[in-house]
Amino acid sequence: MSITKKVDKDKLVLGLAAPLLAIVAAVAITSVIIGVTGKDPFHAYQVMADYGSKSDSQVWIINKAVPYYLSAVAVAIGFRMNLFNIGVDGQYRIAAFFAAVVGGAMAMPGIVQIPVIIIVAMAVGAIWAGIAGLLKVTRGVNEVISTIMLNAIAGTLIGYFLQDGRLGKKEGNMIHTPSLPDSAHFFEFPTQPKPVYGFVVVAALVGVAYWFVLNRTRFGFDLRTVGLSESAAQASGVNVKRMVITSMVISGATAGLVGMPTLLGVSYNYGTDFPAGIGFTGIAIALLGRNHPIGMALSALLWGFLDRTSTQLEFEGYAQEIVGVVQGIIVLCVVIAYEVVRRYGLKTQQRKVGEELAAQARKSDKAEVSA
Repeated sequence: MSITKKVDKDKLVLGLAAPLLAIVAAVAITSVIIGVTGKDPFHAYQVMADYGSKSDSQVWIINKAVPYYLSAVAVAIGFRMNLFNIGVDGQYRIAAFFAAVVGGAMAMPGIVQIPVIIIVAMAVGAIWAGIAGLLKVTRGVNEVISTIMLNAIAGTLIGYFLQDGRLGKKEGNMIHTPSLPDSAHFFEFPTQPKPVYGFVVVAALVGVAYWFVLNRTRFGFDLRTVGLSESAAQASGVNVKRMVITSMVISGATAGLVGMPTLLGVSYNYGTDFPAGIGFTGIAIALLGRNHPIGMALSALLWGFLDRTSTQLEFEGYAQEIVGVVQGIIVLCVVIAYEVVRRYGLKTQQRKVGEELAAQARKSDKAEVSA
């Protein structure tokens, strides 16, 4: 058996070992924590399984997973280049706000209006993230600091413009932008008992595009190369500064899509009750999914499942915060398990390759002696 075949077999085994180890560790630790609170962990799992398997819960979970997934992809684009874009939360909110303003001021056929709203959202998100990329390459400002500040600035700008008499209007106790016309409502799948967002198709296309660009294009290769070693990428002719800005712009454009399922399929305006915090959830989901499109999709569904079942657990007398603890434990277990398996696999691979090379060297020595 060749060295390559052995290495491939080991990669397959280790690839399965990491998620299994993470699942076992997460379940064990979660059970202990629930048990410490005086509750039965197995009953909690039963409640979650029963409630999460209902048809209305399944639709809710899928709809909830769509913006989670888009947020995770936006974060993962930066992660693959070793950039920590934690500004997705501000990027998607300011993008959704201005897209809502533009959409509410238009009266056009849906086939034109919906793409315009989406393009505006992506453009605003790209510009907002591009500011952080530009500051990094021109002034050396760490993207973590700049994106945190941009999150705060985005919130302040939205708060300033979202006032009655400016770009918002008051309706009862709520202030929101002018509502989108019916022509700007995104399509839905007529599932029962509730419809599934049609934006799930867009999310799937984004995932396919993310995989294709990263794994089948020169740009994706350069992006991953810069993430592994900027000096090596620069030595091979890659313009690192341009790659940083481009990656942040693409990440921001993807972040601009995060608020679209809500804007085009639920609220049809941007108000003070528009969902916030999805960008930070995307960080956890990207880590949980290991920046892989399928892994992030499964992680987004898992997150939606935990969000959905948390309310039922509260009705059963479990602490409301227990699901948040479970989510944190899962992420930590996945990160730690993959790192442990990676280090073990690296040592095992080095040992096997060394043994193979040593065996070949002994055969060569014997052949020379016999000759």
